Amino acid sequence: MPEATLAKAYGGDVSSAEKEIVSLAEAMPADKYNFAPTGGEFTGVRTFALQMRHIAAVNYEVAAAILGEKNPVEMGKSENGADSLDHKDAIVKYLKDSFAYAHKAIASITEKNVLGEVQSPFGDGNATRASLATIFAWHSFDHYGQAVVYARMNGVVPPASRR
Repeated sequence: MPEATLAKAYGGDVSSAEKEIVSLAEAMPADKYNFAPTGGEFTGVRTFALQMRHIAAVNYEVAAAILGEKNPVEMGKSENGADSLDHKDAIVKYLKDSFAYAHKAIASITEKNVLGEVQSPFGDGNATRASLATIFAWHSFDHYGQAVVYARMNGVVPPASRR
């Protein structure tokens, strides 16, 4: 049996989020990327494209904090990434690249540094790497749930539901 490590444990969560979210981003037709619900209480919500961009932007922001690096991407308004990310192919690439950077950050977590504090990417103060590492899963799946609704409203069955 392979040795259990913190990086493997956290990495499994990142891989799960990556698999579900990237497959949904690839399944959504390009002409539906600017879709946002309008009926009910949906005023001002993110479009499908912005949901995907936001997941990626926060992945970058958190990974950079774990690594102690300067964030390599523009966060944009409301942590939605750069406005130049305006079509499906660019957004899917940005999303995939963000998960690759998240994996790099997770791989840097060890028993010696997991409880060490780093500058929080969310305002003043510090956070442990352990706390930040959980964000890749819970934050991504929060927005994934919203994006699934958008996809289903457009006739797209999420790949995770096809298995």
